[in-house]
Amino acid sequence: MSKQSPRVALITGANRGIGLEIARQLAVKGLRVLLSGRDLDAVTEAATALRSSGLDVEPLELDTTRADSVNAAVKTVDDVHGRLDVLVNNAGIRIEAYGRNPSEQPLHQWRETFETNLFGVVEVTNAFLPLIRRSEAGRIVNVSSLLGSLGMHSNPKSYLYTPTFKSLPAYSASKTALNSWTVHLGYELRDTPIKVNSVHPGYTRTDMNEGAGDLEVAEGAATSVAMALIGDDGPTSSYVHMGEVLPW
Repeated sequence: MSKQSPRVALITGANRGIGLEIARQLAVKGLRVLLSGRDLDAVTEAATALRSSGLDVEPLELDTTRADSVNAAVKTVDDVHGRLDVLVNNAGIRIEAYGRNPSEQPLHQWRETFETNLFGVVEVTNAFLPLIRRSEAGRIVNVSSLLGSLGMHSNPKSYLYTPTFKSLPAYSASKTALNSWTVHLGYELRDTPIKVNSVHPGYTRTDMNEGAGDLEVAEGAATSVAMALIGDDGPTSSYVHMGEVLPW
């Protein structure tokens, strides 16, 4: 891209937490960032705060679970920017209660979890894909989780092999499915300049974890930012954390 035309990045679920920090870090790198979320007031407030620091950030209303909202967002981005260079599918939910056995988690939570963590990602990605194809080097980053790793879940030596993390079956399965989507879409786009990757942010202290975790939010955003900015020689269809390839 020319210096007069900065790369355009869209982050879903970006009004707080890791999403907001991904937006900030990409804007610091010189990208024009579309900070999106379902609550327009919240994303506008967040974008205004970043703009006050001199960053090139715009608010965008986008509810990943509503087709009309997704289509309206695509039209806005097309009309204003004409392309999309980076899509970070960050929006996600964890609504299961810790302490229950997997079979005790209610089915409606499975449906709600998959609606956002998988179906919303697929719909958003497919809707924006024509704009990403217009980019010289499109990047799609799917924010997954180590909980999506079947290998780690099956390893008795892993910290996932505990009652705490086995009480999140819907969340874990949604991230496993997201990883599968990454591999399938990466295969489809293998002969294009577009790269598709899954990332594990790390166990980050956010509202989703009730403040628990090992990493600060800035560290939790770092892997997504790195994969959004990979060069032409970077990986595709991979699952990584801090440069380390994770077991599927």
